[in-house]
Amino acid sequence: MSNFQRLFLNICTKIERLLPAQPCLLCGAASPHGVWCKACDAALPYLNDALCPVCALPTFEGAVCGLCLRQPPHFARTVAAFAYAFPLAQVLQAYKFGERLELVHALAGQLAQRIESLPDCIVPMPLHPLRLRERGFNQSLLLARELGKKLNVPVLPDACQRLRNTAPQSTLAWQARGNNMRKAFSCRTEVAGKHIAVVDDVMTSGASLNELAQALKQAGASEVSTWVVARTLPHTGK
Repeated sequence: MSNFQRLFLNICTKIERLLPAQPCLLCGAASPHGVWCKACDAALPYLNDALCPVCALPTFEGAVCGLCLRQPPHFARTVAAFAYAFPLAQVLQAYKFGERLELVHALAGQLAQRIESLPDCIVPMPLHPLRLRERGFNQSLLLARELGKKLNVPVLPDACQRLRNTAPQSTLAWQARGNNMRKAFSCRTEVAGKHIAVVDDVMTSGASLNELAQALKQAGASEVSTWVVARTLPHTGK
């Protein structure tokens, strides 16, 4: 390590010590590092293994998985920062159901670091008006706006609408999720020829994102990518 690097690290350490500490969301320890401390950050289930480039499930050497080869989805690729597992699952639940909206900065920041190819615009997973009224906010829209700021990509908050107030996907068996989301979205915004990135908090079966991607493709989008904070892996369940 060079003298310059040592000096830089010393300065960063001193600045961090001067920052006001806040309780870590996960363990409660004082954390000048952010909403979670460095020890808990090391325990988060980052997705660092080889993944299918289309659906982000683990595959040998990052090859396209068999399911995506047999039944290619309407989206071309998936970027995910974490596996949906402990303790990240608790972080997302606090964000989504506990109204810990300050978490959006950290979650979007981790996802933004994984983005290699920028789209023309970003579209959040829409909520049905009834669900939006119940929750008070759309967690995917907040993520999309934060990503748009970090990556300097325009966000189209009202590009797509959810036509039906579908049952929550997490309450259904995997086999029923595709039928639950069928024709659930429409797109009335001009997206012809554009590469669209769809943002959501979690991808489980991918049925919701696939149906939204189909609506965008039918509206003329040339390509759709999916960006999610977390991906449910086969052994983690949800």
